[in-house]
Amino acid sequence: MTTAPTMTYAARLENGVKTYGGGDAAVHALNGATAEFERGRFTAIMGPSGSGKSTLLHCIAGLDSLTSGNAYIGDVDLSTLKDRDLTLLRRERIGFVFQAFNLVPSLTAEENILLPLSIGGQKPDEDWYSQILDTVGLRDRLEHLPAELSGGQQQRVAAARALVSQPEIIFGDEPSGNLDSKASAELLGFMRRAVKEFGQTIVMVTHDPNTAAYADRIVFLGDGKIVDEMNNPTADSVLDRLKSLGG
Repeated sequence: MTTAPTMTYAARLENGVKTYGGGDAAVHALNGATAEFERGRFTAIMGPSGSGKSTLLHCIAGLDSLTSGNAYIGDVDLSTLKDRDLTLLRRERIGFVFQAFNLVPSLTAEENILLPLSIGGQKPDEDWYSQILDTVGLRDRLEHLPAELSGGQQQRVAAARALVSQPEIIFGDEPSGNLDSKASAELLGFMRRAVKEFGQTIVMVTHDPNTAAYADRIVFLGDGKIVDEMNNPTADSVLDRLKSLGG
């Protein structure tokens, strides 16, 4: 019998299988993967191309469904939710930062940041919102449209949008992949502060050892399963581990 995870975990995947196609053409993107993501920690997911990194992230985040197994946000088994309830859970308890900024071009930076709350008819916690704006460092750009912002500024708007509703967990899929090294360092430093200072929980897919070194912990995938993990990573230690895994 499947048991719900303890509330120590912001998210959990239990014996997750994700299969695309059927018969001889079937592709097992996840092949019995089990992973836990603790509250208040920054976890990176790494592995060779095709190892199932993004699939794992999308299934835990409720953006895709498992073929079998269970994915939890807190103590909620996502497979038990109807589409509307899953949509509400994603909006109210989860934040997303993807490689594409996904900003609405006709809305100002501030309107984009507040969009998740606006959709739900809510207003931000003013103290929390102020902390986010100070951390993002974009107070003087709030009235600008996305096209008037640099790539790094746009991605920091996207990160602020993910944080503003105080979600239980933020998922990032190559969040700094489109940024130059300076903008990438700014974004990742911001995410690091959100974990250290605000107790945020972040789970991020990346292929880059320098990016992964911002995390507290790394889980490594191979052939759709968790094959290793590392705490307190450095870029060099991550690179060595990836080489041993063929990544």
